[in-house]
Amino acid sequence: MDEARARIRVGVGGWTYEPWRGAFYPAGLPHDRELEYASRRLTMIEVNGTYYSAMKPATFAKWRDETPDDFVFSLKASRYATNRRVLAEAGESVQRFCTSGIVELGAKLGPIVWQFAPTKQFDAADFEAFLALLPKAVQGVPLRHVLDVRHASFACPAYLALARRFGAATVFTESDDYPSFADLTGDFVYTRVMRADAGEPEGIAPEVAAQLAACARAWHAGGEPARLPRVEAAAAPAAEGRARDVFVLFIGGAKEKAPAAALSLLRALAPAVP
Repeated sequence: MDEARARIRVGVGGWTYEPWRGAFYPAGLPHDRELEYASRRLTMIEVNGTYYSAMKPATFAKWRDETPDDFVFSLKASRYATNRRVLAEAGESVQRFCTSGIVELGAKLGPIVWQFAPTKQFDAADFEAFLALLPKAVQGVPLRHVLDVRHASFACPAYLALARRFGAATVFTESDDYPSFADLTGDFVYTRVMRADAGEPEGIAPEVAAQLAACARAWHAGGEPARLPRVEAAAAPAAEGRARDVFVLFIGGAKEKAPAAALSLLRALAPAVP
């Protein structure tokens, strides 16, 4: 990763959601202009649709052309690769997803999110075999992988060591519903905040926005925030002092407030985020 270009990015999951119309999106905005609008107010979007079905290369090219030059999409990888009993047998599904046309996004291709079922337990040998299947690049476009592990068995040093060996980041899920540990395993930070609040006009309270902004700045500067849940007591020494890309997504909680929460965080980060 080019440290000089490391950024803090803030966004939401998807961009098509009826309750956002007339709230985040102006009344009367054509539906086919929602991505154009969202991408000029947020700095990234996580695409959920790629988890459920394959997209055509022309679709990725269309998204690329409708968004600003510095915008980024993270893509949730196909469920056919991750929702299986034996992950070592996912090679064909991994390759099919990675060669499906995602490279059409070019420089706008952010991390690939490999999401595992909450029932999927950590099996070191099988998970190592899966990580070995993840390509580092496709058609000359570098790929960055982030693992969304949702079973408590992954909160162990063996998992952390394995993910670090393969250079794969781990999603820090800010939620009470899934394992939540902030140990870093890659050279970037990817966090999904599932606490947007329907009772807050801006989606999150001002003090929460300030706390999230402080965490994002610490990660971006190469440090690690204090008082976050961890498996290991100390930060990984090799991670200290290096600028990182930081991706903060508002995904769960009161989804209708996710854009407002993202905008609140962007304001709290200004002028750190252009």
